[in-house]
Amino acid sequence: MDEVVIIGGSFAGLSAALQLGRARRKVTVLDTDLPRNRFAGHSHGLLGHDHKPPLDILAEARQQLARYPTVKLVNARADSISGTIDNFFVLTGDGESLGARRLILSYGVADQMPDVPGFAESWGTSIVPCPYCDGFEVAGQHWGLVWSGPPSHNYVKLYHDWTDTLTVFADGHDIAPDIRADLARRNIPVVDGRITEIARHGGHNATVKLDTAPNVAVDILFAHPRNKPSASLHESLGLATLDTPLGIALKVDERRETSTPGIYAAGDLANPAMASVTTATSHGATAGIFAQQSMLVV
Repeated sequence: MDEVVIIGGSFAGLSAALQLGRARRKVTVLDTDLPRNRFAGHSHGLLGHDHKPPLDILAEARQQLARYPTVKLVNARADSISGTIDNFFVLTGDGESLGARRLILSYGVADQMPDVPGFAESWGTSIVPCPYCDGFEVAGQHWGLVWSGPPSHNYVKLYHDWTDTLTVFADGHDIAPDIRADLARRNIPVVDGRITEIARHGGHNATVKLDTAPNVAVDILFAHPRNKPSASLHESLGLATLDTPLGIALKVDERRETSTPGIYAAGDLANPAMASVTTATSHGATAGIFAQQSMLVV
């Protein structure tokens, strides 16, 4: 029996495995090698790895984990989970049953792309969600923001640290008059009409095509489509969730433990509103440390 099985081997899961491996705990990490940020050319904000391709960072992390004999990386999907604390069982897609005292769920989320030609193809390059991840590289340029609801007003204020040139695309949303007045005060134009296509022009540049207005070219387009967990294991376990503006998140406490004792969650699955490799790495390490401490002999 493993002491911990980690489901999801991207930044959060591997960070948890590192802490547990250094504590000489027996760990198996299950992963299908489909990290959320695989579409991005570079990852930013992670100390020591700034501006490296995210897949390269993960490959290096796996190599480093090889020096810990108690950590095992397995390319497999987790199909089901049963049991309770100190006696969990994970059935993999290969038909293997793994026993574990603790579980860490870090299988992330999947972004739900709108049915707009060119949107999915531009995701991670011309269309991005996070200014902390990509803002510095396009600072001072013409940004676009696809309005997705009231939280978008906060993004407008946030982006000011990076650029003074921003265009808002209403994309069929009703923007309240007081918010429109505030945008006008900030000299931020609002383009009404629905987006019909995104034309990418290499690098970050994109042209936004609309049904009732002329095309608008921007240097980078920010958008926040809703997302959903990449698997449904938390549903079968009955774990408590939170409905955030971006999607469903697992509810965790300060130790990253879910509503079921012995099951921890980290990464975008438990924090989709702050989707970055920095927070995923931090929360993954926290989950690993507290999972280890929960098994101490008293």
